[in-house]
Amino acid sequence: MKMRMKAPALRAFAATLVAGALLVGVAGTGARAEGLNSEGYLIPQRQNWSFAGVFGHYDRAQLQRGFKVFHDVCSNCHAASHLTFRELSEPGGPEFTPAQVKALAATYKIQDGPNDSGDMFKRPGKPSDTWPWTFPNDEAAKSALGAVPPDMSLLAKARTVQYGFPYFLAEGLPFFEDEEQGPDYIYALIKEGYTNPPKGFKVPTGLYYNSVIQGSNHLIRMPSPLAMIFDNNGKPNNPKFYTDGTPVTPDQVARDVSAFLMWAAEPKLEERKRMGFNVLVFLGVFASLLYFVKKKIWAGVHDIPPAA
Repeated sequence: MKMRMKAPALRAFAATLVAGALLVGVAGTGARAEGLNSEGYLIPQRQNWSFAGVFGHYDRAQLQRGFKVFHDVCSNCHAASHLTFRELSEPGGPEFTPAQVKALAATYKIQDGPNDSGDMFKRPGKPSDTWPWTFPNDEAAKSALGAVPPDMSLLAKARTVQYGFPYFLAEGLPFFEDEEQGPDYIYALIKEGYTNPPKGFKVPTGLYYNSVIQGSNHLIRMPSPLAMIFDNNGKPNNPKFYTDGTPVTPDQVARDVSAFLMWAAEPKLEERKRMGFNVLVFLGVFASLLYFVKKKIWAGVHDIPPAA
């Protein structure tokens, strides 16, 4: 009798917990559409990415377009020290042909050595080389740009969206995880962040106002990357910037480079998700077999009379 009274109470308690979790989850996902967080920064809205979800995968054409943006714009200042040329031709990435990657690498001069005389020398790049940086060291970059630009290899994994309390609680709930916060943040910073500052807000010389960037009082040293592709009216300087015929728009450019940076930070994403799904299927089948084996083994236990 005592156990029967506990069951309804437990069910009610569990239902309350689930309802509360769903409420926080809905609030958490809705927080992306509220505009500003508690610190006054624009909250990037969640975008639709092909690589999101359990069965997510990279869009090859998008990665190739994003690489062009990275190559023509971003790499002028930013390093990508963990990215090798050959990764551009591997499965799961942009999948350029090996010949294309070899030709691309050869256009760069890589410092190597020492040689037999003990001297360093320059040689054409090879597919095994990491992406070369415009500057020889951090000090040279800081002298030229005023600050050292962040390395873009892991940028999409290093940047997140700060929700604030209590919305961040939803991130720990099943089906409410948001692994795409990095590309969401980069997309918003490029596409939506560069706006006119509020009245009375003074922007120092050499800095730019950005409503998305966090932790720097809305100030960023990088000018808008879109300014290198579009004129002041938002029209592309080169309508054929994309060789695959995709329309060149600020939204498309920001989206493509964000996807490419996500791939650069996690080039094995497709392989990881594939393996994870296979493991879940195996565990499900294995658990089912264990359950039926247990039932078979212990089926006659209740038929054994208790010892006198």
